[in-house]
Amino acid sequence: MAKIISILGARPQFIKAAAVSRAMGRLSTSLANRIRHVLVHTGQHYDENMSDVFFEEMEIPKPDYNLGIGSGLHGQQTGRMLEAIEQVLLKEQPQVCIVYGDTNSTLAGALAAAKLHMPVAHVEAGLRSYDRRMPEEVNRVLTDHVSDLLFCPTQTAVVNLAREGINKGVYLVGDVMFDCVQSCLQKVRSQAERILGRFPVSPGKYILATIHRAENTGDQARLKAILTALGKLSREYQIVLPLHPRTARYLENYGLSIDGRVKVTEPVSYLTMLALEANARVILTDSGGVQKEAYWLKVPCVTLRDRTEWVETVNEGWNTLAGADSDRICQAVHVALGPKDRPEPVRYGEADAAEKICRIVLDFVQGRHSVSTAQI
Repeated sequence: MAKIISILGARPQFIKAAAVSRAMGRLSTSLANRIRHVLVHTGQHYDENMSDVFFEEMEIPKPDYNLGIGSGLHGQQTGRMLEAIEQVLLKEQPQVCIVYGDTNSTLAGALAAAKLHMPVAHVEAGLRSYDRRMPEEVNRVLTDHVSDLLFCPTQTAVVNLAREGINKGVYLVGDVMFDCVQSCLQKVRSQAERILGRFPVSPGKYILATIHRAENTGDQARLKAILTALGKLSREYQIVLPLHPRTARYLENYGLSIDGRVKVTEPVSYLTMLALEANARVILTDSGGVQKEAYWLKVPCVTLRDRTEWVETVNEGWNTLAGADSDRICQAVHVALGPKDRPEPVRYGEADAAEKICRIVLDFVQGRHSVSTAQI
């Protein structure tokens, strides 16, 4: 039996792992239960929406381990994770350790496994914003350089790795998030009217906003400028803002407030978020995942960052980088709302990235893997 461990620390990683877990289940059934998939939750992000409903909605098995690390300074948090993950790896002795994305959990899982000489597989490898001020960028680069299997969502990611001398074990598989979106779209469309009625908003008549990145929440001037932009925009448009717990904490710490015309909500479930995204007129976000989802759903996006790792969304005209300048944000929204010819979004694979990843991992375990770049 192959034993694979997935290290997870935030809700987006559970969503990605959901696609991988389902693919492993299908593959394991076809191979007479030859795969055991162990889920380890570091507890990096406490999220009240990571409840029983979340796991049922996403068809994700509950984690086998919850390390309960919680928040903290980057070094403190990563160090505590390293220690706890190492103990799990020593106990479980997996053939491969899978990490996802770019959080501190990603880096801690990769380092713990690499130091124990256990193979590391990185899902969403090769992404680069080329901004080392972002903790996520440091996590991505270091994780890629200790990984044995690097699963790239785009050709750009493959090229980025080649520039850093990483050519072996690189696979172009597509994006597991695209798998998730495609698998949920029918359910989202059938429930859209009920979901939107909770806020309440009408399709195509509102702006959806999300703010959670440390570069914005941890910088009082940037966060204030973004809130100023939301206040200005709320005079003309309905705005829905699911408020991330981290953002709420910083608002309180800084003594900042959100314009009363903005519809502030608690964090929402994945299906609810997809419904809000799919029916928005434009999306304001600093989330990498939301940028991609907006692109696939053909909703114009304004990104509240100076750079993005998802360069295709910008190059194709679906996404505009506005940073944290209130005037630039408002101008970008007005342009996004106007008439503009945009090409059909590029598909990030064929909604089979998770299955490809699982087959490559199993081949690796059985000694049949290739070190050349695999194509979509």
